[in-house]
Formats: sequence, structure tokens, C-alpha cells
Amino acid sequence: MLNHWLGEVFSHPDLAGVLGIVAKTTVIYLSVLVGLRLLGARELGQTTAHDFVLVVVIANAVQNALVGGDNTLAGGLVSALTLLILNRLLTWLFTRFAWLERHMVGEPVILVAEGRPQWARMQHEGVTREELLAALREHGMAELDGVRLAVLEVDGTISVVPREAMVHRSRRRARGLRAS
Repeated sequence: MLNHWLGEVFSHPDLAGVLGIVAKTTVIYLSVLVGLRLLGARELGQTTAHDFVLVVVIANAVQNALVGGDNTLAGGLVSALTLLILNRLLTWLFTRFAWLERHMVGEPVILVAEGRPQWARMQHEGVTREELLAALREHGMAELDGVRLAVLEVDGTISVVPREAMVHRSRRRARGLRAS
């Protein structure tokens, strides 16, 4: 009985099975990463109920594809290790290649400049007027007139700089900061 149980717990795929799991996990990871990137920066920091459901359903949809029906402990560990290595590799690549980070992670986007909302940019990024106003209220601002700058950050949060605040020069780029 104990031998049977240990055999079940520590069973593993052969080398071809392990390589298949690594390949499928890599393709799915990159596909989901690109798909989430196409959804826009707002999705990362401001998760709504339907955003959460999307992530849960995607996880469930790709679960079997990751390991291809292999329900062994080793198969699951290979898939998890592959995801961890891919994540670390992408982080390393982002620190080495700024252009790759800009394309995959995005850049901050100006939503309000000198009290003037940038409606086209907001629409492109999927930020509604109500979300912008909520962010202003969270920063203690009641009206757009008092805003020097409101920026959709790459993590999906909205930073707000009041008109009376001192702005220091920054080297980071933000889409829309130049001529509007």
C-alpha cells in the first residue's frame, strides 16, 4: 500500500514529456502575456469583477494545456518551474532592453494636462471619465481645473499632481507629455 502511494506521488513523465510540458508552458505563458498586454495598462492595477473572472477563466482554460493531461507531481512542478524561469527571464530582459519593456509593459500616459483632459488618450487606454474623477477625489481634488497633471501609470494606477505642486524634471518618458 505504501509503495503504491509513493509511486503515485513521485511518478513522473519521461524526458520527452518534460520537454513537451516546458514547450507548452512557454507558448501559453507568452500568449497570455501578450493578450493581457493588448488589454491595456488599466487592466493591471484596477481590477474589476469581470477582469478577475477573466484571469480565473484563463487560468482554468490553460491548466490542462500546460501539462497536456500529465497529472503527476513532477509534471506540475516542471510547469511551475518553467513559469518562474520565464518570469525571471522577462524581468532580466526588461532591465537590459528598455525598448522591450516599453512595448511589453508600456509607458505612463498623460490623461490630464494643465486641467485639460485628454479624452482620446483616455478612450484609447480604456479609462472612463468616472474613473478619472474617482482618482482625482482619491488625491483630494474636486475638479479638473486644479490638476496640473494626471498620469495613467504602467501599473494601472492614476497619479495626480495638483497645480500648486512643484514639479521636478524627470527622465522617464510619458506618452503625450510633449505637444498635445
